[in-house]
Amino acid sequence: MERLLKDYTPISLSEMNSVSLMNRTDIKFVTTAPVARQLLAQLRNDYFVQEIDGQRVAPYYTVYFDTDNNAMYLQHVTGHATRQKLRIRSYIQSHLNFLEVKTKDNHGRTHKKRVPFDDFNPLHPDYSIAFDGNNARSREYGDFLVSVLRLKSSVLREKLENRFSRITLINKAMTERLTIDFNLRFHNLVSHRRSDIGPVVIIELKRDGRRFSPALAYLRSLHIREMGFSKYIIGAAMTDNRLPANRIKSRLRSIARMSGMQLIPNH
Repeated sequence: MERLLKDYTPISLSEMNSVSLMNRTDIKFVTTAPVARQLLAQLRNDYFVQEIDGQRVAPYYTVYFDTDNNAMYLQHVTGHATRQKLRIRSYIQSHLNFLEVKTKDNHGRTHKKRVPFDDFNPLHPDYSIAFDGNNARSREYGDFLVSVLRLKSSVLREKLENRFSRITLINKAMTERLTIDFNLRFHNLVSHRRSDIGPVVIIELKRDGRRFSPALAYLRSLHIREMGFSKYIIGAAMTDNRLPANRIKSRLRSIARMSGMQLIPNH
């Protein structure tokens, strides 16, 4: 994919600030790497590509938190219209880490609140993070979570981490972002199981409301399917067969077909 990105005009991180889209609608699509390469070849005249330190493919790290009884996971797979996720997201190239709460409301909009998360190394992550410690920084994180999270932070612990590569495209009208995620790998911190989705690629269109998107026509022409895909939910289900997954079984099977892998038992 890197070769195709040479045909794009770059855009810097600072130039992208006007397209932060912290309150947005998201549409996700799932396809394979060969089809994603076809899409990239078609989008180059309508989009910029994000470039950081000369690099147009960015490595990401995420660790998700949940309760011992998987309350956030269950909110999602039991069809709750409003739900939340808590994570630390690391932008490895930029050396930036954020503690983030993502809230999906009953109108389908995603609201993201975040604060910088200092002294975290995604290359050597800490697996014993708590938000109720005695130092001032820990209390600051705790105060942030009290203001935005519906669960007590003291009952949350790290459950799943993932790593992936991301291409970020910005339309030339500066009204949307299109992210293309690949090389997605999971590590379950409870079951200790690891998995990946091979050649499967996750494409996400992020825009304010339903503004015109030049990408949609290309996505449809390539028969790239719209599909709900939460990295936390899919990754947790793929790596822990004790979790209920009936509501997402069709998605798991589609991903298995595209990746050529076998589902774990009971899924």
